[in-house]
Amino acid sequence: MIGEKGKLLYHVYRALTYGLSPFLYLHLRFRTLQGIEHPVRWPERLGRPSTSRPPGHLIWFHTASLGEGMAAIPVIKRCIEERPDCTILMTSTTASAFEIITNQLPTGVIYQFAPLDIPAAMDAFLGYWKPNAVMLMECELWPNLILGAARNGIALALLNARMSAKSFSRWSRPVLLPLISLMLSKFSLIVPLSTMQGIRFQLLQAPPYVINFSGDLKYTVEEFDISKRGVQSIEELKVQLAHRQVWMVSSIHRGEEEVMLGVHKVLMRMHPDMVTIIVPRYPQHGREIAIELQKEGLNVALRSRDEKLMSGTSIYVVDTLGLCFFSVPFFFFFLLHVFSEFRLLQ
Repeated sequence: MIGEKGKLLYHVYRALTYGLSPFLYLHLRFRTLQGIEHPVRWPERLGRPSTSRPPGHLIWFHTASLGEGMAAIPVIKRCIEERPDCTILMTSTTASAFEIITNQLPTGVIYQFAPLDIPAAMDAFLGYWKPNAVMLMECELWPNLILGAARNGIALALLNARMSAKSFSRWSRPVLLPLISLMLSKFSLIVPLSTMQGIRFQLLQAPPYVINFSGDLKYTVEEFDISKRGVQSIEELKVQLAHRQVWMVSSIHRGEEEVMLGVHKVLMRMHPDMVTIIVPRYPQHGREIAIELQKEGLNVALRSRDEKLMSGTSIYVVDTLGLCFFSVPFFFFFLLHVFSEFRLLQ
């Protein structure tokens, strides 16, 4: 009975995404104009390939963004070792992932932007690439992707599987449970990143025999390759920060700089010589954030302009990719962040 309800819900979802396709196309073009999507390769999001498919077996790794993509690379390398005859295709949805991951992938791995989960795009993508297996990372549970792959006899695996409490609550609702149950039934392997995550997938009626544990794949991520110029830039930044206290705000969205500004002003009263480092979720928003902060009378330095941290500079905006992985250790920033929060509470 649940299976029939799940199929009905999928047909409704497929019809809705088909009907919304023109609007999603316009939204995609708008994001391209904003600089969020790749200016040249955005048609890949519609399932239009930019390179040819090699003959033979092909394994598709799909990730959402940079973190999941980096976690997939060790698995990709092992796949190449075990099956050098297989072609590896990797997709992600963000330009930030494209900028960094493409330089970290082993030779021969094909990179494409992931198609939108609309019927035309997903059917075109699956029809062109014809993968023998699909490896989804973390929480990429898209109905047209999963059920389209299953319909074509493609094996499915969910690696580093996780589901937030909010997503679990939403999928657990009676109206959606049949759909997620149907989707999870199509997987041959689900590898949750923790016991709690495994329990959540079982409660959503994933077959127990497909659930296996291996730990969090993000702990296997290797250090990035970085150019000599990049190393020099980071070493210079470390010198500039050597005698100043630092508070870092990472992966912020547009508008959140207003909250950050309030915290920054409080911290400045306690530590007048401190520096706040802002890392926008989308690097292209960095200049907009800098302009807004300058209107508040703050002295702001932009990394993309290679601006130095002078004695009066209190804000450093990282509007380029990759700094978080190479510069001052995360643990150092984390301790300062916790210390700052504690002082604020006091």
